Order: sequence, then structure tokens, then C-alpha cells
Amino acid sequence: MTTRNLDLKRIRPEFMTTTINTAMSTEERFQNLVLRPIIKLQSDLFIEVFKNYITKHKNVFYDLSIEKRIDYISNAIHKDMKFRNGIKGMVIGLFTLEEYKLYIQNSSALNKRMMNIAKECIIDNVQVINLESKALTAV
Repeated sequence: MTTRNLDLKRIRPEFMTTTINTAMSTEERFQNLVLRPIIKLQSDLFIEVFKNYITKHKNVFYDLSIEKRIDYISNAIHKDMKFRNGIKGMVIGLFTLEEYKLYIQNSSALNKRMMNIAKECIIDNVQVINLESKALTAV
């Protein structure tokens, strides 16, 4: 294994709660072994990228109710191709060559899984995003 591959795998957080078994589909296995650790590693970056997205879209996010914020995040992830492709690139860039070869065999299904996990990552941090915006306006 190349140094790059070893380094990429070494920096990923481990998921002790993820069970891998023979009944899993290839996509589910890839999701649990590759996508989840990479998205966890990149979660802070995703939050900053989303905050920048909010700023570029005139901060309307901060005026929305919690339910509407979740819809806003979902629309950003699923309908804004520029934002979606940026998130996708942040994940794919941390694949090993072998992982990339697996990914391209079924990229459509894996992209859906990737975007859903990334969306949940951002949604889980809605409160953090809101608190940071209040701290900035208080200054």
C-alpha cells in the first residue's frame, strides 16, 4: 500500500459502533467503512463551508424556523449542484485509489448515501451554526 493510502486511512476516525457483516450490500459496507469515517473527519470543514454558503445567500438561513432550516440544508445538499459537488469533492479527495475504483463502479448509489450522511452531519450542527451567528452579531 502506498504512503498516501496508509496516511489517508490512518487519519480517519474509527467507528466502534459500526458492525460489518457478510449480509451487507457492497454499498452499505462502503458507506460504513469509507464514507462515514471521511464525513466525520470532514464535519468541521462542512460546517464552515455551509456557513460560507449561508453568507453568500444573504444570511436568510438565520431568519428561518428550525423546520425551514432543515429544508434549507436539504435543498442546498440535494439541489444546489455547485454546493453538492463541493461537498462531494471534499469526500472523494480523501479516497484511496482502491476506494475510488470501488466508488466509480456504483457512484450514483454511493453519491446518494454520501449526500444523505453529509446532510445529517450539517443538520446535527444547526444549533452550533445558530449559536456562532448570535455570537458574531453580539460583537
